[in-house]
Amino acid sequence: MASLGFSLGFSFSGVQNRQVSANGRARVISCSSSSSSSQASPPGISTPPEIELEFFGPKPESDGSYPRDKAKAVSGEKLLRSIMQDNKIELYATYVRKVMNCGGGGSCGTCIVEILDGRELLNERTDTENKYLKKKPESWRLACQTIVGNKENSGKVVVQRIPQWKK
Repeated sequence: MASLGFSLGFSFSGVQNRQVSANGRARVISCSSSSSSSQASPPGISTPPEIELEFFGPKPESDGSYPRDKAKAVSGEKLLRSIMQDNKIELYATYVRKVMNCGGGGSCGTCIVEILDGRELLNERTDTENKYLKKKPESWRLACQTIVGNKENSGKVVVQRIPQWKK
């Protein structure tokens, strides 16, 4: 059986009922297709490094476990706030803060998270963070100011959402 592959991840296999006309051209009457979900990068092109993120909720559930969400991001391309929003992970503590936040401009201090593990995979605290978090632990960050990765590193970052609610 012949197999014809395209770089888009589609391959045609199982060619059946091939007819050849008088001028020597082949015509395929039917074929089956399959798509490959795991594609290798073309030779010479490397896959950008990824950061795996794990988010814990601020309060334990009835069984004592903390709610957990996971996400992945290409290293150095997005702010933590954007990753959380893209993955529909709760960021703001109360309804008022959802409505009254600054939209990621770093001027309200409502998108506080605590980095439990993987701080070395994030950018340094910005001047804005130093202003809003000067009396908070070094592990606390503003999600709107935190760049995940540096385009070269990969690894895992563990984030506690809304650390001010922890008991």
